[in-house]
Amino acid sequence: MLSIDDYSTAKEMALIWGITDRMVIHYCDKGLIPDAVKKGNLWLIPTNTKKPEDRRLKANRKGDQES
Repeated sequence: MLSIDDYSTAKEMALIWGITDRMVIHYCDKGLIPDAVKKGNLWLIPTNTKKPEDRRLKANRKGDQES
């Protein structure tokens, strides 16, 4: 079982991943971050979690190929 030291906030993970904290929260809301836990208004994310793939970029490339 993970201890509280093994978790980071959305803001901390945003700094590590180089994205906005709002995008991290979006990933959590969509279930793209395994084992993320919401406590009140705070998302706790396992520190060793890898950044989810940004699906917006693939959608743009796929649309370009069909044209």
